[in-house]
Amino acid sequence: MKKKLRILIAEDEYLVLMGLKADLEELGHEIVVEATDGESAVKNALEVKPDLIIIDINMPNMDGIEALKMINKNLIIPSIIITGYSDKELVERASKVGVFAYLVKPVERKELRATINVVMNRFEDLKKANDELDNTKKALEIRKYIEKAKGILMDTLDISEEEAMKKLQRKSQDKNIRIVDIAKEIIKINNLVE
Repeated sequence: MKKKLRILIAEDEYLVLMGLKADLEELGHEIVVEATDGESAVKNALEVKPDLIIIDINMPNMDGIEALKMINKNLIIPSIIITGYSDKELVERASKVGVFAYLVKPVERKELRATINVVMNRFEDLKKANDELDNTKKALEIRKYIEKAKGILMDTLDISEEEAMKKLQRKSQDKNIRIVDIAKEIIKINNLVE
């Protein structure tokens, strides 16, 4: 991963925070927020919208997992949990709120680099999958309107499905309007007549 990331670090231990900051800057990233408690991590994440969040679990006011849960209700930002414990229950809680990686202190720079690369690649894959899902949903929605409009034309004009589709296409071309918009017009007019 060559891209310079804007990172929010949330860590209540000053020395750990400074060590993480130094390592991340050495790796070529920009630290946009240094939070020392969960509440300020949430507030700053929602304002600054960093590329990545690196957060400790045990923090004052709100733990890191709860903070990520609050952030993820509004934004999806890839996150790495850093903790002094490799407790099965904590790992499970973290995975339920969408944490992309879990590191146990002390974290070495090369481990941090590798984890950031994996996390950002997984996040890109997730974004692509979500985009494909959105496109599929939109295509299905468009198809639903076109099918309904074809059905209306077939019933009203007593024509075949192929002829109904040709009429929709012709009307779309004549008016220079998307076929789905023609379909919506037909459905709207049909609903007024019924």
